[in-house]
Amino acid sequence: MGKQIPTTVSATIAGQEIILESGKLAALADGSVLLKCGNMWLLATAVSALEAKPGQGFFPLTVEYRQKFSAAGRVPGNFFKREARLSDPEILVCRLIDRVIRPIFPDGYMNETQIFVSLISGDKEVLSDAYAALAASAALMASEIPYDIPVSEARVARIEGEFVVNPSRTALENADMNFLIGGTLDNIVMVEGESDQCSEADLIEAIKVGHEAIKEQCQLQIDLRAALGITENRAVKEEPTNEELEAELIAATTDKIYAVASSGLGKKERKDGFSAIKDEFKQALLEKHGEEYLEENSKFVSEYFYQNMKRTIREMVMADKTRLDGRKPDQIRPIWCEVDSLPSPHGSSVFNRGETQALATVTLGSKLDQPMIDTAMEQRFEKFFLHYTFPPFCTNETKRIGGVSRREVGHGNLARRSLAQVLPVDYPYTVRVTADVLESNGSSSMASVCSGSMALMDAGVPIKGAVSGIAMGLISDGTRSVVLSDILGDEDHLGDMDFKVTGTEKGICACQMDIKIDGLDYALLATALEQAKAGRMHILGLMNDTIPSHNEELKPHAPRIVRYEIPSDKIGAVIGPGGKIIQGIQAETGATITIEEENNKGIVFVSGVGKETVDAALAIIKGIAAEAEVNEVYDAKVVSIMPYGAFVEFMPGKEGLLHVSEISWTRVENVEDALSVGDKIQVKLLAIDERTGKYKLSRKVLLEKPEGYVERQRKPRNERDGKKKFNKYNKN
Repeated sequence: MGKQIPTTVSATIAGQEIILESGKLAALADGSVLLKCGNMWLLATAVSALEAKPGQGFFPLTVEYRQKFSAAGRVPGNFFKREARLSDPEILVCRLIDRVIRPIFPDGYMNETQIFVSLISGDKEVLSDAYAALAASAALMASEIPYDIPVSEARVARIEGEFVVNPSRTALENADMNFLIGGTLDNIVMVEGESDQCSEADLIEAIKVGHEAIKEQCQLQIDLRAALGITENRAVKEEPTNEELEAELIAATTDKIYAVASSGLGKKERKDGFSAIKDEFKQALLEKHGEEYLEENSKFVSEYFYQNMKRTIREMVMADKTRLDGRKPDQIRPIWCEVDSLPSPHGSSVFNRGETQALATVTLGSKLDQPMIDTAMEQRFEKFFLHYTFPPFCTNETKRIGGVSRREVGHGNLARRSLAQVLPVDYPYTVRVTADVLESNGSSSMASVCSGSMALMDAGVPIKGAVSGIAMGLISDGTRSVVLSDILGDEDHLGDMDFKVTGTEKGICACQMDIKIDGLDYALLATALEQAKAGRMHILGLMNDTIPSHNEELKPHAPRIVRYEIPSDKIGAVIGPGGKIIQGIQAETGATITIEEENNKGIVFVSGVGKETVDAALAIIKGIAAEAEVNEVYDAKVVSIMPYGAFVEFMPGKEGLLHVSEISWTRVENVEDALSVGDKIQVKLLAIDERTGKYKLSRKVLLEKPEGYVERQRKPRNERDGKKKFNKYNKN
């Protein structure tokens, strides 16, 4: 069998040529595409089972995104020297792909499906995450899997006031807006990104710019499918139905569902109420048709009951403008919050909104506490990071506790990028925020943003401004539309849009939007954004009542970090041979010291708990880096005793002779009678010998001169020399 000749299509989009190839690599997969953009190559494959598993009640779609280290000419840095578990950046790309791909599959398709996207060749300037969804969708379009509406994503950044589609890595560093937009030829389905407090109008404009590029990328996939000659997809097996049972259920349960939904119950009470209605209907079926009938139709009962519950609640919201907990569409749940909630963390806060509660803590660390981000295409250290946890008890459930879930990574990233926008640029600390969800009934990630913001302020971090967050929803039938502020968990599941937005009083910091309906127009989106802004401002006001500005002082038990510059030629002196000096300073004072060179200067960071610890270490470093100055007074330590005086260390690494005549105003016959090794004394630097560089020190000039003291007259040198010679030759 000869070399495969691929089918290829290409287009220049946003100034970059994108090539899609199919038929050469991974040919056994249902669909495979090689996407090329410069030296950045993505291999995407799609495989789907021919039959659904018996009793499959959900769509088992798995999306995997991997960055091969070989793509960047690197060997993985772990012990095994091979790619291991997915990194957080890879997980975030998996979620981006999943969110735009999943809604396109036909309702009722339950066949196990796996999308696999691999970065097999990297380009330092081409960001692969902006093309991963395009590659995944193209692989599906290049197959007969039931999927025939292409989707894609595009990054839109605002750089120096201009919107740029899919900018280079270097250019992106200067952006004040950075959003990934996902959509089809006709609709936007996903938005996620961050900005330096942009306006709502700016966000809408960015979405419009991104959609134009998405249309071109979708057309490229259509061209590939046509070139491959694919005209039909596999048939979707129709699931059996029981229309008679569905009609019976609707008639028996609709009014009861409405009664529970409109009664303003809490989450648990509402859930119990719906369960009771369902159980009552099942008991009626049992009495009417028998146990065998109920067992055969149990799946239909659950499915039809959920659909009727969804339909009834949606109608209630659109017709009566009444929500499940009794609120108006734009009303925010009751909020209480506090700071300084825990005694030991460096900052802490609790934010409670309705039945959603988040506890946030802040830990301040040194440069040594920075985690390394080590992926195929970048290796860097992170000064600010946030970890979000969602334990099962927060929803009154029991589940197996495993590793960090993809959901936790995604929600934590949204909260992190929100708060990162307001951190000071040159803040010397490494900052870790933990956001633990203790109760959840919707908007837990937004509660984490609010509690995280207040915890940072409680820790004394001088952020630009407090950040609040809100989750918005939408229920629409195409004619009637109701935008919901601060949605519940049930409203998220039953609604047509989940739109989370965070920001300060000046503008938007981050957002995450998933749209489940076709044809969301920009006017409705603008309405949702303005309603979200009003909600954010309300929440922000309550947060400011709790803590109006960041604390001026750190907590007593928080580490202190001081930044100190030294000449670059002094770095070696501070470190010492084999790190001996710096390790000695750390051992002596208990401080942590890191040094880096920047612009021909040594940047020293000294950290430790307590001002005394930092000051002690800093004093030693200043001593090493400083030049000795004549007439300055120094704290010194006696290091050795000689008959003619004592050698003392008066600056780190600098020693000088304290002559016997400079020890005291009174005559010292024996140096050891006045000083001992290890004694700490003060000395004054009288002079530095220009020829030898030796230091002339004095202790006595710092002591009070005795009353009536008369300076002993010294004979001229020639007389002293003559006497010495006479004594030498006239001993007897």
